[in-house]
Amino acid sequence: MFKDKINIKSKIENKEKIILELGAGQMKKEDRINIDILDLPETDIVTDLENGLSFLPNNSVDEIHAVSFLEHVSNLSFLMEEIFRVLKPNGILYVFVPHFSNPYFYSDPTHKRFFGLYTFSYFSKSHYPYRRKVPKFYYSCNFRIESQKLIFNFPSPFKILKKLFNILFNSRYRLQEIYEFYFSSFLPCYGLHTILKAIKNDR
Repeated sequence: MFKDKINIKSKIENKEKIILELGAGQMKKEDRINIDILDLPETDIVTDLENGLSFLPNNSVDEIHAVSFLEHVSNLSFLMEEIFRVLKPNGILYVFVPHFSNPYFYSDPTHKRFFGLYTFSYFSKSHYPYRRKVPKFYYSCNFRIESQKLIFNFPSPFKILKKLFNILFNSRYRLQEIYEFYFSSFLPCYGLHTILKAIKNDR
């Protein structure tokens, strides 16, 4: 099923700024184009993103937001390549995903994959902030990791830990690695907030 309620091709031809929200559901922000498999009133384009973004030309999108969405995708590799294809050079991908230590991750039957510090590094051939190296030859896309933060979220009465851990472990990339290797098994992290830039001029 595919339904375009806003005529996105005309927006691209008119050189409007294109900002996509993937798997937006009922969340709607004024400057964003909502894409979802559900035909909701808030959905601008109805499509199954497992099939990619074939309705968009190369280098046509300024920003893409994927908040609590990529964990629901079966073929992450294919969709990441598609996102890279449609983003303009230096276009930005904003991501929030659950960390693998998040105990709530396992309760949702629609969740299909884990995420850790190094997941998005596999899609990067550019600046790499971590000491642990990962293979760079699996994918053709090249996202540069602009920033990545571990997000801690503890219920009351442990909210002081939330603030402390968010400051401490995000103060250095090396401390993020130390957390994930040594502490994640007994100090769960809620999620990862990652900002990626599509690098298309140094490949």
